[in-house]
Amino acid sequence: MKLVTFQVTTPIGRFARAGALRNEMIVDLNMAQARLLTDQRETVPYRLAQATVPSTMLELLEGGPSAMAAARTALDYAVKLGDRAEGPDGETIGYRRNQIRLLAPIPNPPSLRDFIAFEEHIAATSKRRGQPIPAEWYKMPVYYKGNHRTIIGPEDALSWPLQTTRLDYELELACVIGRKGKDIVEGEAEAYIAGYTIMNDFSARDIQFQEMACRLGPAKGKDFATAIGPCLVTPDEIPDLRALSMIARVNGTTWSSGRFGSIHWSFSQMIAHVSRGETLYPGDLFGSGTVGGGCGLELDKYLQPGDVVELDIEPIGTLQTRVVAASPREPRDR
Repeated sequence: MKLVTFQVTTPIGRFARAGALRNEMIVDLNMAQARLLTDQRETVPYRLAQATVPSTMLELLEGGPSAMAAARTALDYAVKLGDRAEGPDGETIGYRRNQIRLLAPIPNPPSLRDFIAFEEHIAATSKRRGQPIPAEWYKMPVYYKGNHRTIIGPEDALSWPLQTTRLDYELELACVIGRKGKDIVEGEAEAYIAGYTIMNDFSARDIQFQEMACRLGPAKGKDFATAIGPCLVTPDEIPDLRALSMIARVNGTTWSSGRFGSIHWSFSQMIAHVSRGETLYPGDLFGSGTVGGGCGLELDKYLQPGDVVELDIEPIGTLQTRVVAASPREPRDR
């Protein structure tokens, strides 16, 4: 499945719902489940639908494999009914792209960890500092914890942050955890992955390097925004993860390209490492780190206001972000 979170506007407000892409339509999975249960003559279809296929992505992930299986069945049922399928009380089940707004597939992950798992990338960034790759990098997959409350999606603009002069993109793949677990062994780690999405770990390089000179961070240099999307693709849709090609374009011009297969530390190794003595939760977001050549720092080129950044990884799609000039600060109350 290609899972999404979409926002629909109604007369009583805007609502974020978990959905799936199928045949150019966005299917509301919870409402599709309510219709299925109604047709099965259940007496409380809405209540059962919320319990089995919840209406938000985080709740759906927290439901684990059984919720995902029920969501898949509901999706197939909605597709079988056709474009005009309605919920038990006439609610919309299928939406066209122009009827909704796509949000980040999981807008509220419980945590964000971003790794530096590509040897080519750490080699290039270490060289810029006049240093070799730290020997410790080869001993374990290292990561930092980012700000999980500043996630943006495929239709969100990025306001120019922190008066930086070196705003950078980072071309990454991310996995989302789908099951609670602790002390997970590497050989079983793949079963804990709910799906994969594209991730752009935006960086204010000048600020990042100032704070990391003190041997802490990154913090402010990255905490302002991390983009993910456009969808969360379940593992069965990607038979060979290592075969994925990764492309970054700025204003339609290719700046970066790479292969996910060049990664040194796998997601399974990351999961095993993080879960050692620590519990992972559904919705936790793991970034792969930047593919070799996958950022402006390695190219000595940086973003400008007005730029449009596109990260492309098929079959996930394209994650687009427009960089806009910062709005003037509003005057403080006197």
